[in-house]
Amino acid sequence: MDDTAYKTTVAAAFDRAAASYDRLGVEFFTPMGARLVERADPRPGQRVLDVGCGRGASLFPAAERVGAQGRVVGIDIAPAMVGHTRAEAARAGLRHVEVREMDGEHPDFPDASFDLVLGSYSVIFIPDAPQAMARYSRLLPSGGKMAFTSPVFTTDTFPFLPPMFTPLIDRELLRRLPEQWQPDALRRRFNSWLQDPEDLRSTMHAAGFRTTEVVDEPVRLVAESGAAWVDWSHTQGMRLLWQHLPPAEAAALRDRLIPALDALRDGDGPVRMDVPVRYVIAER
Repeated sequence: MDDTAYKTTVAAAFDRAAASYDRLGVEFFTPMGARLVERADPRPGQRVLDVGCGRGASLFPAAERVGAQGRVVGIDIAPAMVGHTRAEAARAGLRHVEVREMDGEHPDFPDASFDLVLGSYSVIFIPDAPQAMARYSRLLPSGGKMAFTSPVFTTDTFPFLPPMFTPLIDRELLRRLPEQWQPDALRRRFNSWLQDPEDLRSTMHAAGFRTTEVVDEPVRLVAESGAAWVDWSHTQGMRLLWQHLPPAEAAALRDRLIPALDALRDGDGPVRMDVPVRYVIAER
């Protein structure tokens, strides 16, 4: 799949998920986005760009921090995401928030337009993310920062899924995925620069950043039930597996995952699991 087809596929998938994205009884992207903003620490009056803003998990916390004298721009490749988030900003009366449809690989802004660039579980998915980092570097003045989150990649777990899922998903099911989404292909694409903190720092240095802080910190994922998690997984990265499984195999996987997740519940309480997340803050 070439880059254009990849982006079309991603935009279409997030368009379909936009109405319910991160709103199906599961907390993960919203607390992670808020924590990213907390770590990045935007100041009142600053200019912030949120790449792949989705439904505003980082956008709205950033808008609160910079205040009405600041400016926050969210960009997303999925028109429906843009529409929902723009409407939410308007309902909240946030005149200093702007949401645009834009390809995150080629941000269309003048140099030094922002003091902070955010990307929560977004910029790493750009087809050539290491090259794109240099484009974001030029959008910042000296001393400006780029902050993003990533899974904590390892060689012995499935990319993008919490470690507990490795023994629960039959590797034979993954043969249904397109070649570029096979685990080995994903490891070549992502682990090559995101797994080792030193490789990550070297990548950011080559993109024009002087210093890069890498901190791994878990995010508590909370789901109302195992079934709620499985329904939610159809709106995020795992959707790529679900949409390529025949109905019988998808049903069998669902039946295997739900009780395993429900076993994490405390009585009638929700499912809780700590998901490793990498926070990266680079200063220009």
